[in-house]
Amino acid sequence: MSSTSTSLPDSLAKIVERFKRRTNPKQRYEQLLWYAKKLKEMPEEDKVPENKVPGCVSQVYLTANLNEGKLCYQGDSDAQLVKGLVALLIEGLNGLTPEEIMQVSPDFIQEMGLNVSLTPSRANGFYNIFQTMKKKALGFQLGTSFQAVVDTPVLP
Repeated sequence: MSSTSTSLPDSLAKIVERFKRRTNPKQRYEQLLWYAKKLKEMPEEDKVPENKVPGCVSQVYLTANLNEGKLCYQGDSDAQLVKGLVALLIEGLNGLTPEEIMQVSPDFIQEMGLNVSLTPSRANGFYNIFQTMKKKALGFQLGTSFQAVVDTPVLP
């Protein structure tokens, strides 16, 4: 974790710093579009209702897999700016443990300055995408904890 006041993971802290340096909203949009172009393509078969992010005006899909204790997200959106938001969150949170993701506060959204650059519905969508990622992390965290309890032998 980095030493910023919100104790962000290093990967997300770097993204926040990158956005903080862009004081012009147009530059922030260009940065989001750059992230959108970098986003790995999501398989069409994963674009199902169970993977849809609730509360977004755009169509946003998100999946998560646990690999050796670390989360790997994949996502997509039909809107380029929102796709950029998805991409920056994936870059910032991929490779972290569910526990690390659960510790990330949404305060970084204001810190980035995106809340003033985005329309209220997009800013709300960004928050919803982040919350969905946290819910998926929590599911793995609880699943792992629950499985450990289930697999523990009962002593006589």
